[in-house]
Amino acid sequence: MFTKMKRLLIGRPLKSNESSGQKLSKFKALAVLSSDALSSVAYGPEQILIVLMAAGSTALWFSLPIGLAVLILLVALVLSYQQIIHAYPQGGGAYVVAKENLGTNFGLTAGGALLVDYILTVAVSVSAGGDAITSAFPALRAHSVAVAVIIVVIITILNLRGLTDSATLLSYPVYFFVLMMLLVIGGGIFAMMTGQSAPIHESAPIGTPVMGMSLFLLLRAFSSGCSALTGVEAISNAIPSFKEPAPKNAARTLLMMGGILAVLLLGIVGLAYLYGVHPSADQTVLSQLASHLFGRSILYYIIQASTALILILAANTGYSAFPLLAFNLAKDKYMPRPFKVKGDRLGYSNGIITLGALSILLLIIFKGRTESLIPLYAVGVFIPFSLSQTGMIVHWMKRRPSGWIGKLVINLIGALICYMILVIFFLTKFPQIWPVLIFVPIVVFMFHKIHEHYVLVAEQLRVDTRQPVPVIHASDNIIVVPVAGITKVVEQSLTYARSLSDNVIAVFVGDSPEAIQKMDDAWNAWNPGVRLVTIHSPYRSIVNPLDKFISTVKYKAEKRGATVTVVFPQFYTKKWWQSLLHNQSGVLIKASLIRHKDIVIATVPFHFKK
Repeated sequence: MFTKMKRLLIGRPLKSNESSGQKLSKFKALAVLSSDALSSVAYGPEQILIVLMAAGSTALWFSLPIGLAVLILLVALVLSYQQIIHAYPQGGGAYVVAKENLGTNFGLTAGGALLVDYILTVAVSVSAGGDAITSAFPALRAHSVAVAVIIVVIITILNLRGLTDSATLLSYPVYFFVLMMLLVIGGGIFAMMTGQSAPIHESAPIGTPVMGMSLFLLLRAFSSGCSALTGVEAISNAIPSFKEPAPKNAARTLLMMGGILAVLLLGIVGLAYLYGVHPSADQTVLSQLASHLFGRSILYYIIQASTALILILAANTGYSAFPLLAFNLAKDKYMPRPFKVKGDRLGYSNGIITLGALSILLLIIFKGRTESLIPLYAVGVFIPFSLSQTGMIVHWMKRRPSGWIGKLVINLIGALICYMILVIFFLTKFPQIWPVLIFVPIVVFMFHKIHEHYVLVAEQLRVDTRQPVPVIHASDNIIVVPVAGITKVVEQSLTYARSLSDNVIAVFVGDSPEAIQKMDDAWNAWNPGVRLVTIHSPYRSIVNPLDKFISTVKYKAEKRGATVTVVFPQFYTKKWWQSLLHNQSGVLIKASLIRHKDIVIATVPFHFKK
């Protein structure tokens, strides 16, 4: 029943050699990885106006230079991340750059901040989209958290189906939103030039002195506007998801995203000034512009619908980038190994499910209040922004390739701006963002504890292949020993198996010819005196191929009256939580073999001391 439901929701499993079909084209990647950045057009300009309104409506003309400053930062970030894409084509973004050039702790700080930020991306986007839905249907307002949770579940299932499926579906609303925003901007400019539409309020001329305007207020408005830049880094984390040549396609996609975001951001900021839009608690800036230009017509409701949809789908940027960043951290042994495992649809399912679960938890804790999440969301992304720029400065100074001075200047400017914004955040919004100073260190501490555990495990499992495997005595029984590599626990299991019989078969299930060849070479070099049988599993399953192999061995053994014993090498961690960091494939194999009659199942335990 569970399998049928899984197939209905997620689809048929894909072979490992079908992974190229799950790669993204530039236009699909733009939809999947840019929805977060593009959706910020719906609230970034408004955040600037809300802060400036504290000094009165005459201060709203400052939105133009502030918008221009945000645009300059956007250009610096796009150019910087283009350089990161070409310098680090394996992906990983700020984590890899900071770790390689600044040291492990800086890399883990960038990685931890980004992981938290991607969780917040989903929570904020879904919460904002849920607000739009409950505004249209007031009866649902009392159930806003439940609505947000349902949305997260739907997006999680969609991503579990694979990148191409989600990209195909999500590309339509993303491009539709861009088209609607261009319609609003174009229609507003045309109406103003032809005199067909008068301003909502008279705007103060540029340069008008404003009583009470302070540098603190301007900096606060600028930092609020920088929320429009969240999600810019997602493409650099997801380079492996692109079709070949991946770095070139990723760089072009980043450039397209930056260009579209710049046009939409400046267009909305400019229109808001020209039409004298004042921020309102009852209606968004976009809603005011659309209703003023087109009235409460069907076009107005289409624009509003596209805005609500893009806010919800902005969560998908987190689903695309979080699993890949978790994979890079797991590859370096700073996150649990299950985050390296691909699911049936060749996506990193454990990362997708974890992101969905943590986002739901955040929504429940903060009761779906968007305004409580946004400050943490914005500051979280500028920490890795700053560290990645600093890392690239060190990178160019170490490598000094052709034209490195110009590249260094780009990253230097980007770093200075990012650090300035971080300082502004902490000066102007400390009461809202102080939890970051607790969350990120806790996450980094967890990374170190996980890494320490894996290092200790490796030390205890390491085998001296120069020493022969002990041989005790033999009998006629057939012993099958499933192995996943050459480790102490495997050596111990083979010794035990050979004490039972001379007829011992080691079995290795690999998901690729390369993995099988690597195991063959290592086994032959070790030469433990036991025959190794390798099985290729194109669907990455271990249980089914091993089950079929043991059934075949059992059939042949019964013909000559022999018995079959399956000896499982299994290690046990000292602390309960450490067991969560390892795959539990042995448990699944045992569960599969219990249904077989006349097969002896033996477990050879290996207990870790630390």
